[in-house]
Amino acid sequence: MSSYNKVLLMGNITRDVEVRYTPNTNTAIANLGLAVNRKWKDQSGQMKEEVTFVDVEAFGKTAENIAKFFGKGKPIFIEGRLKLDQWDDKNDGSKRSKLKVIAESFEFIGGDRSDAPATAPASRPATARPQQKPDDIDEDSIPF
Repeated sequence: MSSYNKVLLMGNITRDVEVRYTPNTNTAIANLGLAVNRKWKDQSGQMKEEVTFVDVEAFGKTAENIAKFFGKGKPIFIEGRLKLDQWDDKNDGSKRSKLKVIAESFEFIGGDRSDAPATAPASRPATARPQQKPDDIDEDSIPF
């Protein structure tokens, strides 16, 4: 039987994005928290809200671009996969585990980019954009 592991989440970043680099390959690894809200009406018609907090990890250019363009409180759309980490607790030797999302891509949420970080590139009018991607630009480095 085949498997399918795909996660789509849209929410707000709960803390500043933490970035570290692997010692041998200098690959970026970003860790962030995401709050995803769910709203519904209960049987009495009263509005209810539930918040789920999700740990997200990204690698490479995806990690660098998330850290560059996003911070605490910013909305983001993440597409990725689930991963279960398992380890033995150093203190008591018990088995521990944590489910997290590995981000494979992301998108900006909303049309207003006026609050983007100062390092974000200025947008150009649609007529000024080239029709084809130049050969020397790595498509993975484009943040959206």
